[in-house]
Amino acid sequence: MTPTITAFERSPDRGKGLARDMRVRWALEEVGQPYDVRLLSFGEMKEPAHRALHPFGQIPTYEEGDLALFESGAIVLHIAQRHAGLLPADANSRTRAIAWMFAALNTVEPPIVERTMATLLERDKTWFDERQRMVEARVRDHLGQLSDRLGDADWLDGAFSAGDLLMVTVLQRLKGSGMLDEYPNLAAYVARGEARPAFKRAFDAQLAVFTAASTA
Repeated sequence: MTPTITAFERSPDRGKGLARDMRVRWALEEVGQPYDVRLLSFGEMKEPAHRALHPFGQIPTYEEGDLALFESGAIVLHIAQRHAGLLPADANSRTRAIAWMFAALNTVEPPIVERTMATLLERDKTWFDERQRMVEARVRDHLGQLSDRLGDADWLDGAFSAGDLLMVTVLQRLKGSGMLDEYPNLAAYVARGEARPAFKRAFDAQLAVFTAASTA
């Protein structure tokens, strides 16, 4: 059965591939699973029909038969467990890959998102500069630790996995900030992820939605 995911009808990231449906698209492309996309307006995301799928009124969601999921990390984990290609066969390696998925979303991403939201919503506050320095210090702390762990390896733990997929999408949020460039091995790591054919297919699919909405 072909799964259906939801995505922004008009993405606020303006086609940069930062909306969280990108993670799900990429995972589905990596495992070769066709999928359908249902586009939603911001108003439709808050209506009861969508809240029945996602209680917080966000995207993405995932529907396949009688299964409905929300939260991008949970959806990627489901895809990785259901299809070969995103989790190692070895039990210990598989568990470590899942640990990296949690690390990407629970440790590395929160201060990055906090920095972005503060820049967008709090720039006019008198305390903005001080708070931003504190947030960026937390981001750099995690980046330094991640850089040390990655070293000169291509991926976080052997072959490319769902852990790398989520980590790359998290680090992409720093592109344009200059912070990622302070860690050349992490910048190269993100570039390797973006060079994967499955990533390119997912990015092009998401960009096509933005382009169509912009010309409508």
